[in-house]
Amino acid sequence: MHILLLGSGGREHALAWKIAASPLVTKLWCAPGNAGIAREAECVPLDIADHEAVIAFCKANAVEFVVVGPETPLAAGIVDDLGRAGIKAFGPSKMAAQLEGSKGFTKDLCAEFGIPTAAYRRFDNEAGALAYVRAQGAPIVIKADGLAAGKGVVVAKTLREAEDAVAMMFAGHFGAAGAEVVIEEFLAGREVSFFALCDGETALPLASAQDHKRVFDRDQGPNTGGMGAYSPTPFVTSEIHDQIMSRIISPTVAGMKARGAPFRGVLYAGVMLTEQGPKLFEYNVRFGDPECQVLMLRMMSDIVPAFLAACDGELKHFNLRWYPEAAITVVMAAKGYPGDYRKGSRIEGLDDAAKIDGVEIFHAGTLAKDGAILANGGRVLNVCALGKTVTEAQARAYASIDRINWPDGFCRRDIAWQAVEQERG
Repeated sequence: MHILLLGSGGREHALAWKIAASPLVTKLWCAPGNAGIAREAECVPLDIADHEAVIAFCKANAVEFVVVGPETPLAAGIVDDLGRAGIKAFGPSKMAAQLEGSKGFTKDLCAEFGIPTAAYRRFDNEAGALAYVRAQGAPIVIKADGLAAGKGVVVAKTLREAEDAVAMMFAGHFGAAGAEVVIEEFLAGREVSFFALCDGETALPLASAQDHKRVFDRDQGPNTGGMGAYSPTPFVTSEIHDQIMSRIISPTVAGMKARGAPFRGVLYAGVMLTEQGPKLFEYNVRFGDPECQVLMLRMMSDIVPAFLAACDGELKHFNLRWYPEAAITVVMAAKGYPGDYRKGSRIEGLDDAAKIDGVEIFHAGTLAKDGAILANGGRVLNVCALGKTVTEAQARAYASIDRINWPDGFCRRDIAWQAVEQERG
């Protein structure tokens, strides 16, 4: 098959690595890609926001299948446009992508179909939102309704933080994404990431994972797009797995079908394990980044037939096999992230770092120039490792990081700390 992958981050490098391993693939392109993806696929300088340009490339190169990595083109309806052009694509329609594109849409779906989630209200004006926040008190969660690159959520621990978050969003800090705001009750518990491949009717669960959103060790500092992840998580027991599927994933798939917007693609549920049971706090309509990286390392099955089955409504006849090893990914980011950071710093030692047993390094924001690898984003590298235990995988990942020479980069040194503590008893 001729396959085109859209995206340029660590998630897409992991997907390119996995797709390239499929015997079904005769040619793989990635648009626009990055310096690491160029090892797995031919990178092409397409603007993926230009749907007509993507379609023209597909027709000129006999592309049979498109895999969409990031959320923005999904929310913009690229799968619909490709479909109208007769090109099969993995990912939800524009209507179904509202599960990520609008927090309010998802909360209303939960209310309609009895999916457990935090109590909430939607606001399109600052005065109403501030009055509600002051009536509820803190802690409380303020969310920009639209897409904000994973940064449009403020968990306010004080009333002042909540008021500032409301003012920031209505002042246009997140652009159109903050024109409407969703305010939710704060959910106490343990946060996990749950993924399922969906074909509009059937949902096939993937391995469990847990990511780390805060920028500093022990979950301190501001939220980021994700500083690391591991899989499997010991906190998703078989009982909790079944509860998430029966109470959250399956009703969502049925609800979307009932609304005339069947969900096909990967459904990523951010779930809080509360004293009352699992509750949904957000949906994403694509693989998590960096959770995708650990899932791809652990997936034994060929991913291409699984993607095709999701597109063709055939998941009920499908299953996936997983390696028993644990996987971890640690994000190396540019100093200053998630705030202002500098691009163009040189990264050395990657080949030496990749020699450690069980290690795979995926590039997130890199650029190849004059034979050197340069940082070209906020989150720059994903240093991943497999191990018989989470503890072993963690040790390998950090041993690899210690061989990388990048003075302008940093990482958390405690990814998977909760699972490591559990293993140590």
